[in-house]
Amino acid sequence: MITWFWIFGLIYLALLVFAGIKSFRKNRSADDFMLAGSSIGVILGFLTYSAALFSAFTFQGMPDFFRQHGIGAWIFLAVSDGAMVFFILWFGFHIRKKVEQLGFKGVAGLIGKCYKNKAAGYMLFIAAFIFLIPYAAIQIRGVSIFLHATFPDAMPFWGWSVIIIGMMLVYSEIGGLKAIVYADAIQGLTLLIVIWIIGLSCVAFLGGIDAMFSQVEQTDKTLLSTPGPHGLFTAQFLLSSMIAIVLLPVTQPQFTTRIIVMKSQHAMHKMAVGVGTFAILVILPTAFIGMYGAVKYADAAIPDFLSKALLFDQANIVAALANIGLFAAVLSTVNAQIFALGSELRSLLTKSEKKNMMITKIAIFVFALLALGFSIISGNQLVLLARVSFAGTGTMGALVLVGILSKNKSGMEILIASALAFFIFLASVLDIIPAILYGLRIDLLLFICLAIVAMISVLVRHRMNERLVSS
Repeated sequence: MITWFWIFGLIYLALLVFAGIKSFRKNRSADDFMLAGSSIGVILGFLTYSAALFSAFTFQGMPDFFRQHGIGAWIFLAVSDGAMVFFILWFGFHIRKKVEQLGFKGVAGLIGKCYKNKAAGYMLFIAAFIFLIPYAAIQIRGVSIFLHATFPDAMPFWGWSVIIIGMMLVYSEIGGLKAIVYADAIQGLTLLIVIWIIGLSCVAFLGGIDAMFSQVEQTDKTLLSTPGPHGLFTAQFLLSSMIAIVLLPVTQPQFTTRIIVMKSQHAMHKMAVGVGTFAILVILPTAFIGMYGAVKYADAAIPDFLSKALLFDQANIVAALANIGLFAAVLSTVNAQIFALGSELRSLLTKSEKKNMMITKIAIFVFALLALGFSIISGNQLVLLARVSFAGTGTMGALVLVGILSKNKSGMEILIASALAFFIFLASVLDIIPAILYGLRIDLLLFICLAIVAMISVLVRHRMNERLVSS
């Protein structure tokens, strides 16, 4: 396997170097570096969006999620991602129209212009910072543990984390967003190929689809229904998760930016359809791997299950490709998240372009170090930690949507409500307040309250504007 690992690794490294140099030569301005010239085509568009969305946590987190919680995970992620595709089509149209009017350097800067209040932009940036750093960290940790299991004597798991962060910084500082987009395309295709090879191998080992489900039923029949053996997939969990995932194009800047930098509205529509197709294709085989784990490794620890199912039970060439695929996944996805935070900070700066870029590049370095530190101390529940990130940034959904959609000046009430929702959710994550209030999950309750506040605010301000016009 090690021989194949080095062969695939050198090929991947050569592709990265080629893409980085090509991107560096095309970067003639700060906007070229940070926004890839806003000229991304359909193929690169859906691959970069998909790679940022279906990352290392999909490869590692989802198989274990299926293994522990059952087929309800399909509703949790695949159905929610399908709904998100339709939302991209609608939201993408409106935000691109707003960008034509106000320009774009980052989502935080754009929202500050929409509200004519920088505090709105800073609130959005703070939310992204608080929840994207841990999101990046859990993926670094997951892949580092995986590589440590493959090469236990090479270095401690945090050594792999350092290598990942080092490569990410070099690559992003040289090529900018366009280089990240190219890396995403490589990662997306690699992930799709590897996950299907492993998924089909797991199905074959269990004797086919029918035999697989029969054996899972014998192991634990609650895996084949909701809410699952641990009672996770309640109606509230699934609904609040769907809202959080549907809002990703609004609340997580790495996705919003990819919608905006598409070269045309038509290309953006095709990109959304491609993302939906990719979602189904990439999640389905993780269910096969998870069911395989439920049968063969029901009581195994997470790292033990993953290392055996993805590596030691596979042919050497497949195991080597899985290692490279995971490394590529975490590199491009973490790059997208950290780089997006840098872009958001730049959009709030008011100094000269040269100073803004210097501050942005230093900030990207600091953000990467923070992600590295958090990866060393974070836990192994990759999917649940990712969901916390989705829900946390989801508290900014009303703030962004009202700013983008409203034709009238948006008021401070939306900003205040969003800030309160953010800090309440953060307090629930830190166990300062309970996660269930009045019989409702705290995230679902906050989403409902924010929706009500947003609707009242828009209606009241619309009527006030009509009265001013008529008078």
